[in-house]
Amino acid sequence: MKPQENVAVLPTRPADGVHVLSSLDMTKKLAKKRYETQLDELQARLSLGLRHKKFADRSLAIVFEGSDAAGKGGAIRRITPAMDVRKYHITPIASPTQEERLYPYLWRFWKHVPKAGHVAIFDRSWYGRVLVERVEGFCSEADWMRGYTEINEFEEQMHERGTEVIKFWLATSPEEQMRRFKEREATGFKRYKITEEDWRNRKKWPEYEWAVNDMVDRTSTEHAPWTLVEAEDKRYARIKVLKTIVQRLEAIL
Repeated sequence: MKPQENVAVLPTRPADGVHVLSSLDMTKKLAKKRYETQLDELQARLSLGLRHKKFADRSLAIVFEGSDAAGKGGAIRRITPAMDVRKYHITPIASPTQEERLYPYLWRFWKHVPKAGHVAIFDRSWYGRVLVERVEGFCSEADWMRGYTEINEFEEQMHERGTEVIKFWLATSPEEQMRRFKEREATGFKRYKITEEDWRNRKKWPEYEWAVNDMVDRTSTEHAPWTLVEAEDKRYARIKVLKTIVQRLEAIL
């Protein structure tokens, strides 16, 4: 008798149209004075935590994903002032190089896993396999479906070796994204941030939204849960990100 094969079930859209992103309260805001007070406090706690003697045997892998212009770069810039420049590195993820395409998908990310006592910050990440590559058709259905399992195993292995994996999805509304796109086009020193690819991705907003829903559902695990960040207000988003990192860090010390 032929053994039964384990076949992954393709994601389906809920009949009621409700998903994790639609449940976020995008009206959340933070006043400037309160933001500045909390920013100073959280950066101080983060700095102390990273210098704690117990952290010498641990590490952090902080993953930033989100819609275009959601504020990933701004959130990262509020984290790094609290860190020793010798103990962290930021890895911006773009399309794989010719060499990287010759290896298994996760190979190029293994190279940046932080060693003990260090922090790795990923501006975009291995989730491209189940987001942009899925939506844009850059890989086969079998590849991105297999990607969920590969990613979960990758993060579990990092967790087992002492790396705390902290993942953020920064979410904005289509209207706020459009406002930020236009602001970038109208501001000289910000114009480089807006590309034809951004406009093309925007046309596929519904497809990306459902891909994110599937991603969160299938890869939010006990050891590497997703934190969804309401990023309509940048101050609120930055504080939520910092607070999450500090809480996760302090929990392992």
